[in-house]
Amino acid sequence: MLVNEAIRAREVRLIGPDGNQLGVVPLREALRIAQEANLDLVNVAPTAKPPVCRIMDYGKYKYEQAKKEREARRNQKIIEIKEVRFSSTIEEHDFQTKLRNVRKFLKDEDKVKCSIRFRGREITHSEIGQQVLERLASLCEDIAVVERKPKIDGRSMIMILAPKPDNK
Repeated sequence: MLVNEAIRAREVRLIGPDGNQLGVVPLREALRIAQEANLDLVNVAPTAKPPVCRIMDYGKYKYEQAKKEREARRNQKIIEIKEVRFSSTIEEHDFQTKLRNVRKFLKDEDKVKCSIRFRGREITHSEIGQQVLERLASLCEDIAVVERKPKIDGRSMIMILAPKPDNK
């Protein structure tokens, strides 16, 4: 934003400190009015014809903008992707333990990458691994949606679950 002497227009549309329009005035007149009010002349719309300038305390304005930006950053939620690894020959108790972890991650509103690593000749029976992932998806369907269906990528099969949006 251009401030005070950095403004290079001949005439400007001037807005006073209280928000009322003072009309189109020469730049020198606008600067004089701003100095008398002990405030800054700030170009808020440089592309307009003539440019729109406002009389305000520029330091206070910058501080308020930075404060709003910090508040917005504080309120945003960063979604992480957690990974849970399964085996195609997983036993029931291990499956339930990993299922509990997946449900906990989904309740914390994180995405979950479920992967099965095929070792040796297990890759020839990849449908067993797919059944494990589909069973997991069906047990989590009350709190999750399948963002990416089970798909083989090299020697592993990957599925991504995301929390349901109405899960608050």
